[in-house]
Amino acid sequence: MPHVFEYALLRAVPRQERGEFVNVGVLVYCRDLDFLGARVHVDEARVLALDPFLDVEVLRASLAHLGLSCDGAPTAGPVSRTSPGQRFRWLTAPRSTIIQTSPAHTGLTDDPAAELDRLLAALVLPPDH
Repeated sequence: MPHVFEYALLRAVPRQERGEFVNVGVLVYCRDLDFLGARVHVDEARVLALDPFLDVEVLRASLAHLGLSCDGAPTAGPVSRTSPGQRFRWLTAPRSTIIQTSPAHTGLTDDPAAELDRLLAALVLPPDH
């Protein structure tokens, strides 16, 4: 029986004042299966096309920390002590930083980990990947 899941895209927004972004990852949350996962892929050329002065290593480090928060790693700070649902809500809260999220969307799945890979391929990876 399929389960409801939610997902949100992770977006790199190098210059918030311009409102331009590149999808760099996806979050998937399935309450019924107690699943929260993230996958990221930074297409350096696409991100640098929006801001050639962007420090890509800072972007990668920020995404890595976000992944730790998603996983509930103790090094992520207080958010690591919350439930997967609370972490998903915290990760998808609106913010004005270099990494922002899309609105949450829903779907049905039997395998949220496979859904995470499918969404990464469909919405984040370059078409020729």
